[in-house]
Amino acid sequence: MTATQVLLTIIVLVVIAAIGYGIWFVTRRRALQHRFGPEYDRAVAERESRLAAERELRERERRHAALELRELEPEARTRYATAWEEIQARFLDDPAGAVRAADTLVTELIAERGYPAGDYEEQVADLSVEHARTLGHYRDAHEISLLSDRGEATTEQLRQAVVHYRALFSDLLGADATPGDPGVPAQRASEAVPHDTTSRS
Repeated sequence: MTATQVLLTIIVLVVIAAIGYGIWFVTRRRALQHRFGPEYDRAVAERESRLAAERELRERERRHAALELRELEPEARTRYATAWEEIQARFLDDPAGAVRAADTLVTELIAERGYPAGDYEEQVADLSVEHARTLGHYRDAHEISLLSDRGEATTEQLRQAVVHYRALFSDLLGADATPGDPGVPAQRASEAVPHDTTSRS
């Protein structure tokens, strides 16, 4: 083989390797976008670059893989669903108390599923790997809950907080076991429609 042929062979191999790396890189990026959905876009907006955001998301995946997550037993699922109905019924008489109870119940459910229930931001990062589609609701609920703690939330904002908490709550339960609108008695919950029927994607 001549020197020219060797050089051409090396060039071809380099081009093939570059194409292979490009395909691998794009496939990896698309997998992150698919898995994290809106959380991918949020991470990109918050980091100094797309690559930094993707490193953070892959780190979340590694931490998530180390968690010992568990499904709920049927009895626990029923207990949580019943507790949620009680929160919705409580809303008419005590909206702020219902929001506090919803936050507490969601936190308990997060912990029972096996997620660390410590720092809020770490909790959100861990949840984002499998529950990114409803995580925006949880963020909104948390913000309203903070307003409520300061006595600055309106009744409508409190109602929205319960609706937002319910989205993640149902996702963690694995089924839409919490129909209805806050403030609606349990027997009518299946007939109720939340004022905000938009969904996050």
